[in-house]
Amino acid sequence: MNTSATAVPPPETVTRPGRVAVVAHRRKNLGGGLDELRAILAAAGVEDVLWYEVSKSRKARKKVSKALKKDAELVFVWGGDGMVQRCADTLAGTGTPMAILPAGTANLLAANVNIPENLAEAVRIGLCGRRRRLDLGRLNGEHFAVMAGAGFDGDLIREADRELKGRLGRLAYVWTGLRHVRGELAHTRIRVDGVTWFDGEASCVLFGNVGTITGGIPAFDDARPDDGCLEVGVSTASGAIDWARALGRMAVGRSTDSPFIRITRGRRVTVRLDVPRTYELDGGARAATRKLKVRSVPGALTVCCPESAA
Repeated sequence: MNTSATAVPPPETVTRPGRVAVVAHRRKNLGGGLDELRAILAAAGVEDVLWYEVSKSRKARKKVSKALKKDAELVFVWGGDGMVQRCADTLAGTGTPMAILPAGTANLLAANVNIPENLAEAVRIGLCGRRRRLDLGRLNGEHFAVMAGAGFDGDLIREADRELKGRLGRLAYVWTGLRHVRGELAHTRIRVDGVTWFDGEASCVLFGNVGTITGGIPAFDDARPDDGCLEVGVSTASGAIDWARALGRMAVGRSTDSPFIRITRGRRVTVRLDVPRTYELDGGARAATRKLKVRSVPGALTVCCPESAA
């Protein structure tokens, strides 16, 4: 067993959060696995844990609902961004804190709020850390915490399936990005807070709640998850050279310098596409659609964060 469990504070130093629930994707791994998690919680004096395991992230919503009905006052979520998104969708507006145990491929929300991929430290943050209220986005009736998008981005996520991500990790996104770099343009109309902002040919529309998105790309330079707004980006890149230039600017934190990218921010966004496009939320692909209705939900989710979280 990983000896990092010894880093957890002794029971007398833990501010007990009340009844604790664990909702875990059993196919994901971190540290010494779920056995070590049980040992760490026991060593910290956490008793009578509500324990739920799922084989697919889409099954997590029901488990979170069960935990809330049993008066859970803190929910540990074990998994990646898809698992976090499903749980956040259920926890939104409840006030019950989420503690992230980043056991996935990208762990973007955890990375954006400085939760490390260290099991003992992530548990300590869950038990003792700062409770921070973060915004969520809501797209076509479903919440997201990191980002959502349609077009090139949706195709990329759809193709980076579980098997490929399991074998290549973050490289799965690079691989699928190269395969889809000639993604088609579609006529796209975007209204932000009631005003037409974009009307033209586009290959990708993105909505960001934080700065760093899929593949670790710093797409939205000034994004904050607690400012009440969503970042909105549209790309007109249409081929390998265009996308190489756009991604190059994004990679060095200069998205707005690219001639193929426009960025703004707002609270309510409507997107109409001339052809159905696959869309995604926090790395999970959804069915193709021609309309996206997006809005910011300020302070919707309480997340356990380290004191140093930006």
